[in-house]
Amino acid sequence: MAGAWTDGAERRPVLDKFKLAPCGVLHVPSRSQVHEAVVAAHAAFEASVLTPHDRGRILERTAQLLALRRDELVRSLQAEAGFTAADAGGELARCLETFRLSAEEARRFGGDMVPLEGAPQQAGRLGFTLRVPLGVVCAITPFNAPLNTVAHKVAPALAAGNAVVLKPSAHTPTAANIMAATLIEAGLPPGLITVLHGDAEVAQALLDEPLVRFYAFTGSTEAGRDIQRRAGLRRTQMELGSIAFTILCDDADLGRALPRVMNASYRKAGQVCTSIQVLLVHQSLRARVEDKLAALVRELPFGDPSLTDTVVGPVISEAAARRIESWIAEAVAGGARLLAGGERRGAVIPPTLLADVPADARVSCQEVFGPVVSIVPFATLDEAIHRVNATPYGLATGVFTNRLDDAFRAARQLQVGGVHVNETSSSRVDLMPYGGSKDSGFGREGPHHAIREMSEERMVTISA
Repeated sequence: MAGAWTDGAERRPVLDKFKLAPCGVLHVPSRSQVHEAVVAAHAAFEASVLTPHDRGRILERTAQLLALRRDELVRSLQAEAGFTAADAGGELARCLETFRLSAEEARRFGGDMVPLEGAPQQAGRLGFTLRVPLGVVCAITPFNAPLNTVAHKVAPALAAGNAVVLKPSAHTPTAANIMAATLIEAGLPPGLITVLHGDAEVAQALLDEPLVRFYAFTGSTEAGRDIQRRAGLRRTQMELGSIAFTILCDDADLGRALPRVMNASYRKAGQVCTSIQVLLVHQSLRARVEDKLAALVRELPFGDPSLTDTVVGPVISEAAARRIESWIAEAVAGGARLLAGGERRGAVIPPTLLADVPADARVSCQEVFGPVVSIVPFATLDEAIHRVNATPYGLATGVFTNRLDDAFRAARQLQVGGVHVNETSSSRVDLMPYGGSKDSGFGREGPHHAIREMSEERMVTISA
């Protein structure tokens, strides 16, 4: 708090996700410490004299300093998140880009001119809007992107001039600690960034703090509903659950599609909100896709994320791995064919590919959040669109086709936050607006869009 490491009221171990052995200690604050942190953040916000130029310079400098700590960050992500070297390196690269984009947005943060003289009897009157910060922003972030999702909350909030209280996942605390320390090293006044660790109890304590003006949350739909209910009239940004689909139409270029499908399905052990969970394949391509994809999946190295050739590491906990294992077994018992996969090893689920999955199996109708993909055939594009829209979620969908009519029809009719033509559901560039519809949440990440969410518009008029 306020730039100083503080012991928590309780200590808990942080586990290496592959070894399932302690690799760190988590300090969990008491409710009174949470209150003190929010009060201190609000005081720092009110005392801040940083200009947009200052904030841009600090965010850009933070990106430079984080790049210098690459090895330390990669090691922490491999141990605490179970990331492979490739996943950890990609996470860091995107985090740096998010900070750079936020630095640009900080420098051009402003309002618009309003042509008041275009209205009757307003001659000589000038109007413009200001964008002003909200105050204290609370960011509650998940384990599956311990750097970049944190950056997508913290950097735009600071770019807008807010103070931030960050509660990262208790599974992956170190990356957030390093980011906060690096921001202060880059010149951020210490009170403008605070990191509080813990689980639901700390999050609920933060929801009880009236000085928090905005909650930026990424996590499950159930937790998001609770946060929204308790936040009341305070503003929120919610990136929640998903069942992500990618559609392979009958004219799909499989040479382009299948490598992208592999990456989107199994990177980070399938623990990405937009990881392909259901691959909708036109029935004319079904046999070819099953054969080709099964062969590719069987060849994926999995296991210890510290080994250079590992592609799929562990999921976030042994309990999560047991749940995923049980869902796979349930689908197979119901008649699904196991095209690739194998026995669980600790927290490691081998990359799994299923076909003929019953529609009521949990791998079909609930979010798996693991390295499991189900191939489902369809006859018409309308049928595929209906299958996507029938779920309560709507985050992103990929569509592989070279027919413009089909591409535009999918873009207009899919009830999701993002439609990616000739890319997968997991195709995200950090400058794009990113968020969902229906039970996948609301609000948009992406620095240009998030900085507006984390500020408010003020109308100013001058009569001369």
